[in-house]
Amino acid sequence: MDDKSNKVILVPILAVLFVTIGYQYICPAGTNSCHLRTRDKLAADTVSSTQYVPSEDSERDQELEDDDPPRFTPSFNFSERDLLRRVDFDIRGDDVIVFLHIQKTGGTTFGRHLVRNIRLEKPCDCRAGQKRCTCHRPGKEESWLFSRFSTGWSCGLHADWTELTSCVPAVMGRKEAKKNGRNFYYITLLRDPVSRYLSEWKHVQRGATWKTSLHMCDGRSPTQDELPACYPGDDWSGVTLQEFMDCPSNLANNRQVRMLADLSLVGCYNLSSMSENERSHILLSSAKTNLKNMAFFGLTEFQRKTQYLFERTFRLRFISAFTQINSTRAAGVDIDEDVRRRIEALNLLDVQLYEYAKDLFLQRFQFARQQERQQERLRRRQERRRLREQRAFLYQRRHEDEEEEDEDAATTTEDYASQVVHW
Repeated sequence: MDDKSNKVILVPILAVLFVTIGYQYICPAGTNSCHLRTRDKLAADTVSSTQYVPSEDSERDQELEDDDPPRFTPSFNFSERDLLRRVDFDIRGDDVIVFLHIQKTGGTTFGRHLVRNIRLEKPCDCRAGQKRCTCHRPGKEESWLFSRFSTGWSCGLHADWTELTSCVPAVMGRKEAKKNGRNFYYITLLRDPVSRYLSEWKHVQRGATWKTSLHMCDGRSPTQDELPACYPGDDWSGVTLQEFMDCPSNLANNRQVRMLADLSLVGCYNLSSMSENERSHILLSSAKTNLKNMAFFGLTEFQRKTQYLFERTFRLRFISAFTQINSTRAAGVDIDEDVRRRIEALNLLDVQLYEYAKDLFLQRFQFARQQERQQERLRRRQERRRLREQRAFLYQRRHEDEEEEDEDAATTTEDYASQVVHW
């Protein structure tokens, strides 16, 4: 009777000892071969995969948020097509970016960004002492950029929309083998009209002129009667602001509208072809339409947003971030309210165009950011779903492993017990 009791007690003790030894053999310490340790590893991987890692994009995002204008309320209604600006720019193909450079809008700085600051497979070749850079496509001796710092003033000094749209295809056709279906993507910059006007005045006051500009329209330049000079000599050095404002033929007045409109619609520079009100209405309407239909335009007052929208539109990346410089020559000019109102009156069309452009620009920015956030939320939802599926799979696997281990342990114990009884 005592021997039988001893055998009954010995069987479970030996069974437990056998299972413990077997578990240590199958799951040695320091490994991830067991489901318990796998679960711990999954938890660590989950934490690691969701940690926020600062990057260049995140820093730019913060700068964009800091640059937001306070309480922007749209004043114009634009369609989604107007707000979504994405072009399939093929730098390896036949596409060309055409930069319409309006005087004193920050175009020189932006033009240098285009040739020196874009991350490209084949960067522009800019050599010391030379104003122009060679911007060729990868594997081709063809230019993808039409601008002051790449092709020079090939269509005339500060050529406007009327000149560029009739000249660029012909010039590019002469420079390179003529190709059908070439896409020309026009871009430009605009600036607050009062600041731009004051900046041009200071520029002219220092002796600068644009006398060599062609002002081509309908195949010819304007006559002396159509576009009288504001000064008799070689330049207008030392001109006062009052004298600058008093010249009725000063092209600084409403320059942005004039350079963006189709001048052939109003008889070019022939002011007698229609009334002033009709001419102004047509010019402003044309400038708005052309600006809206351009591939891209930026605003001097919003450098970071200009960079962001350009990168998003063309799927190109700048190497360095744009810098907002507010200490300009125009900012240093102290004018009273009467002078400001006079400048705004002289540039009434530009003021209206800028209000329209600023509204469209900020709506495009907000629309693009909203799309970006939606895509980010979708990406995070997909990531969370992937992690849930992974956890569910591991849980199911662990459950199956436990069942298999229970079955193996029961079988081993039963076999071992029968051997003990046999002994």
